[in-house]
Amino acid sequence: MASANEGVEAIAARAAREGGWDLYATAFLEAAPSLGEAVAKLAASGAEEILVLPYFLTLGIHLQRDLPKLVDDLSHAHGIAIRVAPPLDGHPELSRILVGRAVEIMGEQA
Repeated sequence: MASANEGVEAIAARAAREGGWDLYATAFLEAAPSLGEAVAKLAASGAEEILVLPYFLTLGIHLQRDLPKLVDDLSHAHGIAIRVAPPLDGHPELSRILVGRAVEIMGEQA
């Protein structure tokens, strides 16, 4: 699991650089650092609003049931607005990424 979490942390850091977000944190629902720890860190650092960008492909049970309650509780506990972006499913760039991966593999076999 450590290598999977490291991959998520790397993509979060890259997104923060590309987005120009100086203040960001990576969090996990079932590992450390938790979303609660990340929200506390961001709130203590002066964040006025937090945007959660779930690294989930589809709208599963975590996004439907667990995350909304957790976000609501954290928002009230820290007195900060927290918004949650939708999962990646349906994003138009996903098909481009899949085609790119296929082209890479097909090129390796040539």
